[in-house]
Amino acid sequence: MGLDMYAFTMTQKPETEVDFVAKAPRELHYWRKHPNLHGWMQRLYEAKSGKNPDFNRSGLWLTAQDLDALERAIKAKALPHTEGFFFGASNGSEREDDLAFIAKARGAIAAGSYVVYSAWW
Repeated sequence: MGLDMYAFTMTQKPETEVDFVAKAPRELHYWRKHPNLHGWMQRLYEAKSGKNPDFNRSGLWLTAQDLDALERAIKAKALPHTEGFFFGASNGSEREDDLAFIAKARGAIAAGSYVVYSAWW
């Protein structure tokens, strides 16, 4: 049990920015128990009018602008401290992996794919 976090690519555009089921997703990136990143994603989800109060197994479409904002937050060490049931703890060692994800996601978007975040806990 715990916080499992995924980024997927899809070739079909999501129907909405949030709360959709990914169609034919391909895994792009995986994180295990990185709650501060999940907290950042949850804030974005809520800003895009996400309806799931737990933000569990809910699709979140990430745009190039979202990735830019995430990169700024990572580089500024501004991911929000986040806690949850069996979430574990972020410790800052995730930075390079997070930036690698952003590079992969930008490449996927440039190639015409859509990038989606989802977590399961």
